[in-house]
Amino acid sequence: MLYIIRHGKTDWNVAKKLQGWTDIPLNEQGISMAREAAKENKEIAFDICFCSPLTRARQTAELFLEGRDTPIIIDERIKEMSFGEYEGITNYFEDSSCPVNVFFTDPKNYKGSKNGESTKDLLARTKDFLEDKVYPLLKEGNNVLIVGHGAANSSIICNYLNRDVDDFWKESIANCKLINLDDLKAN
Repeated sequence: MLYIIRHGKTDWNVAKKLQGWTDIPLNEQGISMAREAAKENKEIAFDICFCSPLTRARQTAELFLEGRDTPIIIDERIKEMSFGEYEGITNYFEDSSCPVNVFFTDPKNYKGSKNGESTKDLLARTKDFLEDKVYPLLKEGNNVLIVGHGAANSSIICNYLNRDVDDFWKESIANCKLINLDDLKAN
């Protein structure tokens, strides 16, 4: 089975700032969310966890798996999308004139920003990760956990379920909500 979870809240989530590769730690609420998610999902056994290298994801993985023997493997290919020069901005979703807004409203046509990634770039690197690391483990019958981010997790879901990019945002990627991707595949 393949499971995916987004990191807990950060101060930038609360301020609605675009994080991307900017390395922001969890805030107190995010720490509590990760601990609560661990309690809610304590019955699920994970054989291995792959985690983004960004602090907010690493902290979430460590808190979520505290007291378990599940190895946590850091992989650069599942870090959040780079938004380049737009990281740290607010109102990117509400402001239709903001170039990064296209990613959230029409991901198929988002070409990226200066020093940032396009939707195509993100889909390519998460697909490579799945093919290289996850699919072989799933074939062996392992329960795999991925701890990542909103856009990167959406990209993984699109690749895993063979969805069109128009459905990039179909799943709600709430902070610290565990999603069983095999359940989604069955529906």
